[in-house]
Amino acid sequence: MNSSLRTSASGMAAQQRMIDVIANNLANVNTTGFKRSRVSFEDLLYETLQGPRAATEQGAETVGPVQIGKGVRVGAVLRLHGQGAPESTQRPLDVAIEGDGFFQVRRPDGTTAYTRDGSFTLSESGTLVTSGGHAVLPSITVPADANSITIGPDGTVSVIAAGSSTPVELGRIELARFVNSCGLLSIGENQYTETPASGQPMTGSPQEDGFGRVLQGSLETSNVEIVQEMTDMIAAQRAYEINAKAITASDQMMSATNALIR
Repeated sequence: MNSSLRTSASGMAAQQRMIDVIANNLANVNTTGFKRSRVSFEDLLYETLQGPRAATEQGAETVGPVQIGKGVRVGAVLRLHGQGAPESTQRPLDVAIEGDGFFQVRRPDGTTAYTRDGSFTLSESGTLVTSGGHAVLPSITVPADANSITIGPDGTVSVIAAGSSTPVELGRIELARFVNSCGLLSIGENQYTETPASGQPMTGSPQEDGFGRVLQGSLETSNVEIVQEMTDMIAAQRAYEINAKAITASDQMMSATNALIR
């Protein structure tokens, strides 16, 4: 009976983790560039009560082993990097990526982080930075007398200075991509860092070598689907309740067994 208690408890713990992941997805349904996560489960070790039995009599068939599972655990929490819908903001420094790639930003410790959040702004020195103040790489500085800023689909940043009608190119936004985007480490602020699982970043210009294009005046919305998350939440809740009932049933059976020896 103790084995069934532990098995059901592992099921309850696993479903609780699934609810935790779903809750985070729903909490970030309006987070720019957010990518939803999905829980993957795997079964635990098995107790073999009897091994495979080979046929010894004519006409008999070989019988497989008799095993009892010991529960479940969370095997992985996978981040799904599906494309979010672009939402028009009409703000010239808002940029969305349509396709593969991440913006590169410099963290305060000098390391490089990666993000799909293109809600950029300008620092006091005119440098293009994220909403958290992290400089976009490669660094682009906008002159103080610039009247308008244009960001092309290929990442080219141009401005028109006061008293002039000719656009001046300031630089080009570069993107990075990874062999395994699911291996990136989330560090908050809509940013990721590379890990051995993600592989080394490959950098390039938008619309070249398989990189996506950038859309000025738009932001990429979250790829969370509320209906799917609600359906998964109901399924997890029901699975949690079933495991709880299994614990109740095991407890009642142990109580009946104890009553026999009284």
